[in-house]
Amino acid sequence: MTMADQSPKALIEEGQALVHSLATKIARNLPIRVDLDDLIAYGQVGLAESARQFDPSRGAQFTTFAYYRIRGAIYDGVSKMSWTSRARYARHRFEEMASETLEQAHESPSADPSLAEEARWFRNVTEKLAVIQLVSAADDSETGIRASAVEDPGMSPAASAAGRELNKKLHDLVDKLPGPERRLIRTVYFEGATLQEAANRLGISKSWASRLHAKTLEELSRALRKIGAD
Repeated sequence: MTMADQSPKALIEEGQALVHSLATKIARNLPIRVDLDDLIAYGQVGLAESARQFDPSRGAQFTTFAYYRIRGAIYDGVSKMSWTSRARYARHRFEEMASETLEQAHESPSADPSLAEEARWFRNVTEKLAVIQLVSAADDSETGIRASAVEDPGMSPAASAAGRELNKKLHDLVDKLPGPERRLIRTVYFEGATLQEAANRLGISKSWASRLHAKTLEELSRALRKIGAD
């Protein structure tokens, strides 16, 4: 496509295959059944926005520029579904990242661990899983993903307020993380990317992203202990 052909209308036509591909992939991986046409419609919103904002003079391919905007728009649409759907989405994210964390934790076990070492390992893994549970359900103002596990409609007003306060503390802690760690957590938990996709965006290997993820969970668990968020 030449520079002259890159009108918003032409770009939207060019991006149709990408919208359908992403919508199909996301529909296949969601823990809930969602109408594919709805996901495609959400993706069209991201595609139209990308077509308006694209600047060909920067040298990037349009599909590369539009990929995450389309993907984000689809997940944004998913996040605006019912509370039950959001809760299932949060649970799916927790299960996915918990499995990754447990797999990483077993990569280098001690040959003959002592009882104290086993206790430390168990506490470390438990704290990581607790942080994953919290951050999987956290609200993100940029993507619209709600704190589904925190904002349970059945909660008492006091419990709901406590949940919102914990959610705010968690976001403050994430915002204070160093750049790579912050980007990894936000990409995986707030933007819905897999660990492999997050690694690609950070320009690192998946194995390094896995180690960085584990290290960041430890940092967040220590920070939560310091502020008394048990």
